[in-house]
Amino acid sequence: MSTLKAFLNFIDAINDWVGKVLSYFLFAFFALLLMEVILRYFFNSPTVWGNELAQMLFGTYAVVCGGYILRTGGHVNVDIIYARFSTKTKAALDIITSVLFFLFCGMLLVYGGSLAWDSLSRFEHSQSAWNPPLYPVKLMIPLAAILLILQGIAKLIRDFLALLGKDISRAPQPEKGESL
Repeated sequence: MSTLKAFLNFIDAINDWVGKVLSYFLFAFFALLLMEVILRYFFNSPTVWGNELAQMLFGTYAVVCGGYILRTGGHVNVDIIYARFSTKTKAALDIITSVLFFLFCGMLLVYGGSLAWDSLSRFEHSQSAWNPPLYPVKLMIPLAAILLILQGIAKLIRDFLALLGKDISRAPQPEKGESL
């Protein structure tokens, strides 16, 4: 049981680290957009690369943070009904709905991986005036799917254990509203 707990805590630690690192992307994203607004509206001289880079940064942030968001319980949930259930009922429902979750993640991995491989094999660029490479951003899609699948496996294991009445508590996680 201690090996299983160590495995689950390892998955949690990976997604916590990724979430923490990517949280700094928001500062870069904010600074980039602020700079772009100032250049565009005060100096009438926007950059050709600012908007596209902001989209690439935010896209990476939004996709790769999925595992961290699953870990902290930040995904959309119908809490009005779900919150009233017992721990075992919640675990049973989560196990049943995990089929859809893993189906989605599998499709994300297969099709996102195919998209990323195609982009990498052609060294795809954006075709804009700035013309940055797109394959580094597209390679984040299968990475995100793997992180999400790992966290989903950890959640599924915890749900099975909760259904059996065993408690493998999660490693400490940030409180809602607490910054990383």
